[in-house]
Amino acid sequence: MVDRKKLKNPNGLILGTPGSGKSFSAKREITNAFLVTDDDIIICDPEAEYAPLVERLHGQVIHIGPASTQYINPMDINSNYSEEDNPLALKADFILSLCELVVGGKEGLQPVEKTVIDRCVHVVYRKYFENPTPENMPLLEDLYNALLTQDEPEARHVAAALEIYVKGSLNIFNHHTNVDIHNRIVCFDIKQLGKQLKKLGMLIVQDAVWGRVTANRSAGKSTRYYADEFHLLLKEEQTAAYSVEIWKRFRKWGGIPTALTQNVKDLLASPEVSNIFENSDFVYMLNQANGDRQILAKQLNISPHQLSYVTNSGEGEGLIFYGSTIIPFKDKFDKSLRLYALMTTKPSDLEGTGEKAGKAEC
Repeated sequence: MVDRKKLKNPNGLILGTPGSGKSFSAKREITNAFLVTDDDIIICDPEAEYAPLVERLHGQVIHIGPASTQYINPMDINSNYSEEDNPLALKADFILSLCELVVGGKEGLQPVEKTVIDRCVHVVYRKYFENPTPENMPLLEDLYNALLTQDEPEARHVAAALEIYVKGSLNIFNHHTNVDIHNRIVCFDIKQLGKQLKKLGMLIVQDAVWGRVTANRSAGKSTRYYADEFHLLLKEEQTAAYSVEIWKRFRKWGGIPTALTQNVKDLLASPEVSNIFENSDFVYMLNQANGDRQILAKQLNISPHQLSYVTNSGEGEGLIFYGSTIIPFKDKFDKSLRLYALMTTKPSDLEGTGEKAGKAEC
C-alpha cells in the first residue's frame, strides 16, 4: 500500500459499488498500517464486517446497540478537544449536530433552538470544568434537564425530542463511557443500532474518535479512522457542516480519516462534497455505476481512458489517486492465506473455511 503520510493531505476516500471490494481494501490498508506503523486505528463498522480481523490483531470490538451493556457517552470531552481557548465551542457544534438528528425535520434546527442548546451546553459542563473528574462528566440527561429549565418553548420542543434518548427505549447514549477506547485498534460495531439510530451512532463514534485524535496529538501519534457509509453524515445541513469541519481538522491534528461508501450518488449530492474532495489527496476508486462515473470524472478530472478502469471492472480493480498521480491497479490477493479468510465478506467464502479461519490460532 502507498504511504499516505507523505501526502500534503492524507485524508482519503474508498468508493465503489456493492461487491467491488471496498471493505476488503480498507482491511488491507488497516492490516498494513497495523504491521508497519505505530498508528492508532479506529473503525466505525455499520455492518459488523471488521470484528474477525480486529480481534485477531488483539484489538477491541465495542458493540453499540439496544441490548449491549457497552456504552460511550456523547458528552465526553477532554482538555485537548480544541486548539482554541474554549473547547466548548467545537463540542457545542457536535451537540447541535446530535440534536439536529434527534429533532429531525427538513429544515433542521431553528435559530432559537440552536441558541438555547448552546446556552445549555455551557451550563452542563460548568461543574466538570470546575472539577474535571469522570463522575462530573455530564450526560445527555443533564442537557435534557437544562433545556427544561429554559423559558423558551423551543427549548421544551428539543427536550421532548431528546426524552426517548434519555428516559425512553433509546437511552443507550445516556450512560458514562464504560469501555476501554485506548486499545491501539478499536472497532465500533453499530449494526444493532438499526436504521433509526445508525446516523446518530456514526456521529457519536466520530466525536469519540476526535477525542482520541486530540489526545494522541500531544503524544505525537497518528490516528487512522475508517468510516463506512460516510455519506449518511452529509444529509443534514448542521451535521454535514460539522463532519466536514472535523474532516478538515483531522490533518492538522495528526489524523488520517478514510470515508467509505457505495452510495456515491448521495455523497456527490451533498453541498459539502467539494470540501471533502479538496481535503482528500487519496482516493481508492473501484467499480462505479454509470451515473456516478460521469460526475466523478468531472469532479476529479478523469480522462475517458482512465474511466475505463472503473467501468464494469472486476473485484479489487480500479484507480488509485495519490496526490496528482493516477494509477490503475488490480489487487490479486492470495485467497489461500488465512489473512484472506479474516478479511473477506463474500458469502461464498464465509460458507467455507473463512469462519473457521477466524477462530484459528494466528
